[in-house]
Amino acid sequence: MSDLLLTYYGDDFTGSTDVMEALVLGGVPTVLFLEPPSADFVRQHFPAARALGVAGVSRSLSPAQMNTELPPIFRALQALGAPLFHYKICSTFDSSPEIGSIGHAIEIGWRIFQPQVVPMMVGAPPLRRYLVFGNLFASVGDVMFRLDRHPTMRQHPSTPMDEGDLRLHLARQTERKIGLIDVLHLTQPEAQLARQYEALMADGCQIILLDTLDQTHVEAIGRLIWSQRGAKTIFSASSSGLEYALTACWQQTGVAHKPPPLPPAGAVEQLIVVSGSAAPGTAAQIEWALAHGFVGIQLDASQLVDPSQADAAREMSIAQALAHLGEGRSVLLYSACGPDDPSISRTRQRLNALGLEPGSIGKRLGTQQGLIVRELLERTGIKRAVVTGGDTCGHAVRQLGIYALEIVTPVAPGAPLCQAHSSNPLLTNLEIALKAGQVGKPDYFGSILRGSSG
Repeated sequence: MSDLLLTYYGDDFTGSTDVMEALVLGGVPTVLFLEPPSADFVRQHFPAARALGVAGVSRSLSPAQMNTELPPIFRALQALGAPLFHYKICSTFDSSPEIGSIGHAIEIGWRIFQPQVVPMMVGAPPLRRYLVFGNLFASVGDVMFRLDRHPTMRQHPSTPMDEGDLRLHLARQTERKIGLIDVLHLTQPEAQLARQYEALMADGCQIILLDTLDQTHVEAIGRLIWSQRGAKTIFSASSSGLEYALTACWQQTGVAHKPPPLPPAGAVEQLIVVSGSAAPGTAAQIEWALAHGFVGIQLDASQLVDPSQADAAREMSIAQALAHLGEGRSVLLYSACGPDDPSISRTRQRLNALGLEPGSIGKRLGTQQGLIVRELLERTGIKRAVVTGGDTCGHAVRQLGIYALEIVTPVAPGAPLCQAHSSNPLLTNLEIALKAGQVGKPDYFGSILRGSSG
């Protein structure tokens, strides 16, 4: 499809909608799929699309699982012929050698795309994520933390961050030589910056990190990366900062044009929220919702991850939720409220007692949450829902029969409200938001209920 500008694979579902939002707001019509589409299917059903993505779950996979998951998807997207392929990673670089290895994903991409170099833009200033001299920073409210000191990321349940310098962190996952374009290099004139980039390649660097602190850096990086297109597809492992960079470049050069603002979606009477996040940001949102009319139902995660107990625990939660929904209330079903919730340790203890892999929590819990939200939607006819938690969203949404998503309206940066295209006729016209743990203001769920930006 020669009219495509970009294809991408998101290593989790929340990040995949984040990329779609950045592209659409930047003037690039985008569709997000759950499986790679054929070119004919896209032409028939989404003829205006100029970018296509596939939402994945590789952030929660081992390298061996990645070897099964990623190659066929990469090849299918490569066949669509876009000049750039983006392996989308989280702007908090969630990864380790054992889980969600970004280095291993680069190795797979290298074999398929055979690039000369992999540019890597991790900073995303619109999301308050910054890379400075190779060190990654993210905010909590108005306070900025290096990632290895970040109150959430340093104790992430799957991939705790213990090294803020991404050159060192990534070097644990790949043996390829890593270079850096730092904030001082980015102040150079465009031609000089290009020579600096070429010098790093000549020195044998196969991965080049790009510092990102402000909008001037975003725009400079967009022009630099887009200028590298040629006979081979550009393969980049980056956060959604890459889309902010590219759309700025495309608008400056007339490839794309800034669209009018998307209108608000409008309010609905009821909302179903299912949360698998233990992040402090989500805990604040849960507390706000419970203080503003939502009915809270805490899921027994330790039972939901136990194959012998999961069905009964799921049915009990569904029955509770249906009773409240029948009274006209909005419901919020959550597995934990913050990183110190005792349910987290109970769930880990249950897994250990059963001899199950600790890394399977996200898949087991997410699958059960997806089954819960599907049954609630089917039995009530409610048309708007939220699923929260980067590691659980993908497994949850795969239970809904959704094959594609498009943006309805932005609500919080990185967590828009989307229109679902589903093979399940009972979920026709479903609007859904997929939210990472730390994204959004405390009243995010209220904003989704109202259908407007928070």
